[in-house]
Amino acid sequence: MVRWVLTHLPVPVMEGRNGSLGAGMLRGLDITDMLIIDRLELAFQPGLNVLTGETGAGKSILLDSLGFVLGWRGRAELVRAGAAQGEVTAIFDLTPDHPAHQVLAEAGITAEDGELILRRINTPDGRKTAWVNSVRVTGEVLRALSDTLVELHGQQDDRGLLNPRGHRALLDAFADCAPLIARTRAAWGARREAANHLAAIVTSREALKAEEDYLRHAVQELDQLDPQPGEEASLDAERRLMQNAERIRTDIARAHNVLTGDGAGYGAEGQVSDAIRWLDGAAAAAEGRLDQPLEALARAVEALAEAEQGVAACLEELSFDPFALEQAEERLFAIRALARKHDQLPDDLGTFADGLRSRLSALDASEGDIQAAQAAVDKADAAYDQAATELSAARAKATDRLVKAMTAELAPLKMERAVFTVAIARGTAGPEGWDDVGFRVATNPGAPAGPLDKIASGGELSRFLLALKVCLTQDSDGLTMIFDEIDRGVGGATADAVGRRLAELAAKGQVLVVTHSPQVAALGAHHWRVEKAVERQNGAEVTTSRVIPLDPQDRVDEIARMLAGDRVTDAARGAARELLSGPAA
Repeated sequence: MVRWVLTHLPVPVMEGRNGSLGAGMLRGLDITDMLIIDRLELAFQPGLNVLTGETGAGKSILLDSLGFVLGWRGRAELVRAGAAQGEVTAIFDLTPDHPAHQVLAEAGITAEDGELILRRINTPDGRKTAWVNSVRVTGEVLRALSDTLVELHGQQDDRGLLNPRGHRALLDAFADCAPLIARTRAAWGARREAANHLAAIVTSREALKAEEDYLRHAVQELDQLDPQPGEEASLDAERRLMQNAERIRTDIARAHNVLTGDGAGYGAEGQVSDAIRWLDGAAAAAEGRLDQPLEALARAVEALAEAEQGVAACLEELSFDPFALEQAEERLFAIRALARKHDQLPDDLGTFADGLRSRLSALDASEGDIQAAQAAVDKADAAYDQAATELSAARAKATDRLVKAMTAELAPLKMERAVFTVAIARGTAGPEGWDDVGFRVATNPGAPAGPLDKIASGGELSRFLLALKVCLTQDSDGLTMIFDEIDRGVGGATADAVGRRLAELAAKGQVLVVTHSPQVAALGAHHWRVEKAVERQNGAEVTTSRVIPLDPQDRVDEIARMLAGDRVTDAARGAARELLSGPAA
């Protein structure tokens, strides 16, 4: 078992070598039950933070844990054996203009008082849970934040300068291409929108063209018939009426004869009139007894006359031509057949026809629409080509400046004969132009140039990466960068040059470096030593690791150990004091 212990001593500040806070800083890292760490709390400072210690003391675990809380991919098994879960918390200070605020805003999170707290938990079965300022978030949010908070660089780091996929972005940052990239992205978006619009019109036209014959035939058929809303029901009622008209008319005619007479005698109205006349003659002698019957008969005459007129009108209406019945049936059947053919209700055929006519109109107009859309695509293509061309020109111009800057940086790092180049090739067009960018190097005169990680040795690669970082961040402030043994394989004056460039980067913000180089350690603004020891606890051996912030005298002893090894001599301490008293970076 390995248990981490933090020895709480005042954080040393080396005069003249302390950086400013800048735009953002990693302030603290708390680790619980991760890998071989039991409990660890670290407080970092601006400037160059140095971690030293024997190989195997566990310095890389700090980076693994930081990478975990930032959402980076790392080791699969992170939880300490026997623990229920592992947890890492990282605390950052942000200024109001820090780019992390944009990521936070998109996630609906605020950083009150400029403090950002990332917390992530891992369980033994691999489940991970993360929070940002107490708001639960996904790993994607952590990774998006990490891109704005921390840069990690090492000899085998695929997130840093060794990854060719990021070289174009690095060149763009060096060239300050942000305005041109924004313009190119906008032009790409307009180009894609115009192309999509054209494709939609072409697809629609092709679909309409495929059914053009059907559309024209269907519209012609519907126009010829011209069915009207409600017509089907009206025709059906008319047809049924005519089919029953003969039987109905016979009965009505008989009633009409009764009311009017059949030509041989009086009808009902005449008979009632005769009765009135007869009763009227007798009314005087009846002394009023016939007044009421006479009034009723008078009303009956009026009603009979009204009934006779109505029956006569009905007889007139029921008179029909058999050809009219045939015509009504033919139209009724035609409307119903057309409705079945198009799977429509009879009353909806008019609306259906209007829809077909609209599709035909769209087909007829589509040729002009395609021409207009193609013109818009051509215009958008020209705008994109112009923006991408200007962006390419800016990159090409910046390439010369970057090569010159790298040449100047490589000389003090004892690589004056190395040749650094930037290869730009025309690739696939995209939102950020069509350039493929790759950093290449030839370490020996006359040797062919190749990718950084394929050509340079370990020590050379470290110096290349550091020189690149110095060049690429010359106009940047507020950076938090981590270098994992980037000084491996170098020593003496070269190691001193590496350390001074790390200090130069740290002056712009914050740098954490894991190092075995005394020259680099001597240039640190803050120095921690990672050490371990084996002791017995409860009958079992426990490996205890300590992370100790060093005061000035402790730094002398640690750098002397780095110079001399296990046996620290007075001469080694003298050499350590000389390193520490050297001119500030």
